[in-house]
Order: sequence, then C-alpha cells, then structure tokens
Amino acid sequence: MTGRRHGRLRLPDVARPDDDDAASSTLNGTEYQSQYLSLPSSPTSYFRRQPSSMSRRPSISDPPDERSPLLGAPARSSRVRIHSAHGSPRIPHLSRNQSYADSIKSLRNHSRHNSWTNSWSQRLIQALADRQESSMSDSKTLYPDDRVWYDQFTSTDWVHDSIADAYRVKALRSRKDFWGRVYVLWDSSQGWILSALVGFIVAVIAYVVNVGEATVFDFKDGYCQRGWLISEKTCCPHGPCTDWRDWGEVLQGFPFGERWTEYGVYILAVMTLATLSCLLTLTTKTVVPSAYRLATFDEDLGAEVPAPLPDADGNGAAPNAASPTRPPAKTEQPQPPMVYYSAAGSGVAEVRVILSGFVLHGFLGFKTLVIKTIGLILSVASGLSLGKEGPYVHIASCVGNIACRLFAKYDRNDAKRREVLSAAAAAGVTVAFGAPLGGVLFGLEEVAYYFPAKTLFRTFFCCITAALTLKFLNPYGTHKIVMFQVRYLVDWEYFEILSFILVGVLGGAAGALFIKASRYWAKTFRRIPVIKAHPLLEVLLVALVTGVVGYWNTLTKLPVAKLLYNLAAPCDERDNNLEDLGLCPTDISDIPPILTNLSAAFLIKGLLTIVTFGIKVPAGIYVPSMVVGGLMGRLIGHVVQWVVMATPDWSVWGTCPKMPNATCIQPGVYGLIAAGSTMCGVTRLSVTLAVILFELTGSLDYVLPFSLAILVAKWVADAIEPLSIYDLLTEMNSYPFLPNKHKPIFTSDLADIVPRVRRERIIDITNSPVVPAVSLRTKLEHLHRAGELDGGLPIVRDGILVGLIPAPDLEYALDQLRDEASSLCLMAPVPSIDDSDDGRPDPTDFTPYIDPAPVALDIRSPMDLVYECFVKLGLRYICVLKDGRYAGMTHKKTFVKYVRELEEKEGHM
Repeated sequence: MTGRRHGRLRLPDVARPDDDDAASSTLNGTEYQSQYLSLPSSPTSYFRRQPSSMSRRPSISDPPDERSPLLGAPARSSRVRIHSAHGSPRIPHLSRNQSYADSIKSLRNHSRHNSWTNSWSQRLIQALADRQESSMSDSKTLYPDDRVWYDQFTSTDWVHDSIADAYRVKALRSRKDFWGRVYVLWDSSQGWILSALVGFIVAVIAYVVNVGEATVFDFKDGYCQRGWLISEKTCCPHGPCTDWRDWGEVLQGFPFGERWTEYGVYILAVMTLATLSCLLTLTTKTVVPSAYRLATFDEDLGAEVPAPLPDADGNGAAPNAASPTRPPAKTEQPQPPMVYYSAAGSGVAEVRVILSGFVLHGFLGFKTLVIKTIGLILSVASGLSLGKEGPYVHIASCVGNIACRLFAKYDRNDAKRREVLSAAAAAGVTVAFGAPLGGVLFGLEEVAYYFPAKTLFRTFFCCITAALTLKFLNPYGTHKIVMFQVRYLVDWEYFEILSFILVGVLGGAAGALFIKASRYWAKTFRRIPVIKAHPLLEVLLVALVTGVVGYWNTLTKLPVAKLLYNLAAPCDERDNNLEDLGLCPTDISDIPPILTNLSAAFLIKGLLTIVTFGIKVPAGIYVPSMVVGGLMGRLIGHVVQWVVMATPDWSVWGTCPKMPNATCIQPGVYGLIAAGSTMCGVTRLSVTLAVILFELTGSLDYVLPFSLAILVAKWVADAIEPLSIYDLLTEMNSYPFLPNKHKPIFTSDLADIVPRVRRERIIDITNSPVVPAVSLRTKLEHLHRAGELDGGLPIVRDGILVGLIPAPDLEYALDQLRDEASSLCLMAPVPSIDDSDDGRPDPTDFTPYIDPAPVALDIRSPMDLVYECFVKLGLRYICVLKDGRYAGMTHKKTFVKYVRELEEKEGHM
C-alpha cells in the first residue's frame, strides 16, 4: 500500500488544493505545515471518502439509535475532526511500530496560496458558527478527508491525544531555519494568547450581565425619566428623587390603589421575566434517543435513573453509562427519549465532567453561550432566588471552547482543549467573586481533572486578565469587581472563636440539609406528570410564589448580591452602598425587631431557594446559598451582640461593651462567615472558599475565623450528606465520571469486573488474517448495543492478544468499502502485500487502524492499579491477560459503575 510497506513509512501524496484543505492547511492561518512536513501515516492520508450514496446513512424515517442526530438538523458536522497529514498535524491513528525518523521530513517548497488575513477570517467565522452535532455516519460523507474521532457521549482518549500532540511538536521543530523558529515561537505563544483572549471576553460578558440585570431588575418597581436604561441607583444616587417614577405613580393608582397596583405590577414583572428566561432556555432543548441510558443533563435531582438492560447473558450487566445500551426485549415498552436543556441550571457539574474527558456536544457551543447569557440577565432580574455566579463558570467555558477553534492545535486535540477550558472555568469564578486566586484554586479543587504546572500558570494569567479587565470596566461604579466586596476595620475578639465554630457547624448543616431538601422536592413535586411535561409551568408557579411572598419583606425583595453585601458589610454611615434596612442597632432595644425581620427573611429565602434550584432557567446556587447562610449568621451575630450588651459587666468581654456603635461585635462578620460555611456545605469547597472570602474582605485578620468555620462546616456537611450538590448531580446523571480526589478502598482484583470472553467481542485471526467485512460490522453493532460506542475489538491469534482496533476506527474503515457484503479485510500485517497498480491503497487493509500494543494488565492485578490506570492515563479500556493469554477487556464505564456500587455498599455498612 502507498506509504507503508514492511512497517516503513513513505511521504504521502501531495494534497489537492480544495477549499476545505486550504482552510485547514494553515498553522492557524500558517500553511507551512500542510506542505513541508511529512507526519506519521494516518488512515485519512490514504483513504478518500466514497460518495454519500455508498455510505451507511440513516434515513429520516428510521427510528432513533446511536447514529441519530441529537440536535435536530443533520447539518454541517462540527465534531472534533482529524484531518489528513497533509491538512493538519493531527494524527487519527498512531501505530507504535512506526518509525519516528521516517515521520519527520520536510518539503523545501511550500506554497502560500492563502493569505494570513483570509485564513484568520475563515477561522473566526468557523469559531462563531454554531456547530450542530449530527451522527457519526452523517458527518463522514460531508468532508472528503475529515474524520470524526470523538462521538457524542464518549470519553476522550488522553493517550492518543498526547501522542498526536507529540508528533505535531516534533514535526514542528524539525525545521531549523528562520521561519521555522518563528513558527515554533508562534505555536508556543498560542496558549498565552488564548488565555488573555478568554479572560478579556469573559470579563466583558460579566460586565454586560452585571449592568444588564441591575437595570432590568429595577423595571419591576418603576423607571427613570431621564432614560429607560438607567437603574434606580444611577438615577437617584443620593436617595429618593423625582426622576424615578414608581408604577403606582405612573398608573395613578389604577385599578387597585397605588400600593396594591405596585404589588400587582411587581408580581406580573417577576413572572414575565422568568417566563422569557425559561422560553429562551427551552430553545436549547436536546432530545436524546431512548437508546442512550441517561437520567438527566440539567440540575434535576428528581430524575429517574433507568434500570440497566440485560446483557447477552440475561443479567443486568449493562454499564451505567452515557451511551446506548442493548435495546429492550420485545415484551418491554420502549422508553421515551430523554430531554435536556443545555442552558438550564449552572452547568458546573457538566463542565467538571467535560474536563474529565467526557464528550458532551452542545454544552459549550455558541448558541448555548448566547442563550445562557441573555437568559441569565432575565432570570436574575426577575428576582428569583438564584445567582449568576455559577453560570459564569459555564459561560466562561463556552468562551474558552469557542476560542479554541481559532487555533488548530487546540481545536483538533481534546486534551489540549481542556487546558484552555480549565483556565476559562477559573476565569468564570474570578469575575463572579472578584477573586483571581480563588478562581485558580477553584479550577484546581473543583473542576480540573488534569492540572499540570503549565496549565496552572496560564490559568493564573487568564484570571488576572479577567480581573483587571473587569476592574477597568467598573460595572457597579464603585471600582469593585463584585458588589459584595467588604472591608472590616475592627479586629475580632478571642471569645468569639466559639461563636465562629457554632456558625460553621450551623452553616455546614444548613448546606447539607439544603441538598436533602432539594432532592426531596425534586422527587416529589417535579415528578408530577404535568410539571414534568411542562417545565414552563413550574417556572411560572415558582415566580408567582416568589413575587407574592418576597415583595413585603425588605430583605427578600433585594437582589441576592446586594442582599449579601448588606448582610456582610459593617455598619458605616459613610457607606452609600448600604440600604436602609434597619440592620444597624444603636441600642439593645433595637435588636429584637431585627431578629424578627431576619428570621422571616431566612425562612422565606431558604424555602424559595429550595424550590428554585433545578427549574429550567439559567441559575446558580453559589450566592443564594451564601445569602441563606448570611441571614442565619447575621441572626447569630445580633444574638451575640445582644448578650454582650445585656451583660456588660462580665469580665470575659473585656472592653468590648464600652466601644462605640453598640459593641465591638460586628454582625456582618458572622454573616459572611456563615455565608461561606453554608456554601461549603452545599459545594464542599474548602481552601478555595477560604481564599475567596479573604479576597472579598482584603483582611488578613479574618483569615483564621474564615478557615476555622469552613473546616468545621465541611466536617459537619460530610457527616450529614457525603455528596456535594455537584457530586450528586454527576451520580444522578450517570456520567462516566471517575472521581480522582476520593479514592475508594479496594480489596479485590481485576478479575471481579472482567466479563467472560465472548466470540462476538473479539476478532480471531488464528486461521487467517483476513476477516469478512460483514462479520466486522456485526461485531461493531454488538459493541454499540452493549453501550461501548467508544470501545474496541481485541485481535487474537492462538489466544494471544496481538492488537486492538477501536470502534470508531473500525466503523470509519468499514464505511470506506465499496462493497461491504463481499469484502475481506486484512487485520494483520502481511509482508508479501504490494501496492496496488493504480498507486492507491487497498481500502480492505485495516492494519493502519490497529493499535499493535494496547494497554493490558494481568487478571490478578490489584484494583488499585486499575484505578490508577484509568485516572492517571485516561484510558478508555484495559485488556486483560491470564498467564499471557487474552482473558477479556474492561471498559472505563464498567469500572465507574463498579466504583459507584462499591461506594454505595460502603455507605450502607
């Protein structure tokens, strides 16, 4: 065959200069790689796609299966495509017996048929285009030399991407002249450019959201005569003024009187804004065929997890994973398709799973970015008990994903792309809390699965860029990055340590109980058929209750970010940002009314937060949980303040009762500590949260109380509810997410999860290296029905494992055959095979797709070693040997299911 004989490689033919190759043959606009470098051979450098009529393409009338389009239109494919060697340095297949020396060559003459400007403009248009994911078979016929590598609901092959990038870098550095060094410098600078670009864009989007939601929020009460787009604070910076007109005044009290008319308009505005946000969110609807065994993709804790279907042996051994499983028996009723909305909720759980290597198309696309940004402005402005800080992580990850399309080395390598996504997610936390250091730690502690030192430094650079940009934009007119930044000038007293510990205990308990209450509400109310079928109805009901109940309490009527600031800020008459809420007592008699008001607000806000979490609008849980905790902490702070003022002669207080402004006790400190403790109970963030609170206050004096309370809160929350809110969502959704921070206790070996060897799950070449294509297609379809869309078929000779062909590669190779029914496919190298007469390769030779050295472990290997291989190497599957002979194969999804069952068993002990 061309370019390959007896394990040697030859330079592939020069690429034809068609439009697709011209757009992709640049180094992100630099076309030198396409012509002067010869990279390791790949299937796509040899095979040309057959006409669409010859491809296996399902018709519109076919029932949904694993090849059905998930996002509607089977339009232009946007999967991660691996071009041929002459079009890109991305290598779809890298055989380990290929020669490095043969793969690094150069052509001295390279054309420049595309200008730098044209190539970059094309890349920008492609980056902003909303990529519609179609099926694997659909997309294969659209690009002559493109290839889909990662299908929907599969996991990333980290080893493959690492090897592919190593080949790319080796080829890039092979040129030693001036322009070669320039290209190397440009390649190494792309990561920094992306980090800066992502940080800047995320800050601009955060500015738009902050300014937009503040303006729209005030429309529920009235408008400014000097301009409709002016918020009440900007219209009347020094208090009530004539420029601001309430709706009761505008309507002249019609029809219920001025006060009740304002109440009615407020409720109507809350419901209208929530409805608009929900309608926008519903446009991101994605229908997953029933073949995909998933529970839910948005924050619905009440989702029903389908029972696993029986495998070939009749037992329930189908992996609990995000991929199609064996169809139900004829006697069973087929389950309806699962529906999810990519713009709903916060998206933090999905971002974490994506960063772990799970392919989830549509969640980080341009459409999701636009819809979620606009919907977030409307949902926050409606006054619902939700926040914008969590969705910032999802929005920032969308920005990072879209920005990666500008550079080929990130666009065509999922492992490299996840480096940028980690930095982007951290930038989202930075603009949410004004904490660049907290953002870096958030990426390290919560979302990132692989976080090397290089990624850490670029993440820090991205966060600093985002923070500086937002600082210059000044969204609130206070020169603060976020609204609830506070400063404490009075130090804490030693007798307050016990109070801080108590606040941590109550905050952690409140966070854990919130998870249980949200789960209970979702499993009862959201499973009502009408509510389940019409998510807009639930949003309307929640908005109605929020407007009716929250209007009369001055605390619950405020936006959550402003309320958190008023709960955490110290009492200072010079602070113009504080609202007149009556939270600053001057005498002991002022405290009981404050406690009554705070208690009512705590109950209202707590219940509203529980029923709001999980509705189909963009919504975060970070700040709402902090607000609930802040109300509780402020309560405790005023109680401590009352005790000190009631017993001023106790020596334990020292000089505290004699200080001005009632006492030295600052209830705002208790409010912020309780806010952080409750958020810790919900999310289980620890170090990240302590640093965020430090950056919010800018005071080293309160690092110890913050850290102490968060430590206690995490211990208490773990004792009440072992899972965080996002761990619970990940488990409910049946994502193939293998936790890398909490290693289970293994006492077994690999034999416990290895199924018996079945003839339909292997390719036996003992008698002949040639296998009928029909047989391979049958084995491939069996893999798909078993839920292993990203699995593989081991190749065995005399019981010895001699190779493995991944399922995506096998399907691609089979689709290239002109006559599949009568074709015989070569599954092992045969030295006597020569090139065909016409110089074209034989499409029945499948050896370029075969991995000759798959990762294999002995069946007696301890389960700890299996865990380390899946977590550290990012493998999809591991072959199993017994006394040197093939004994089976275990998939990552099977191992994830085993780990979950093991943890559940330990939890019941």
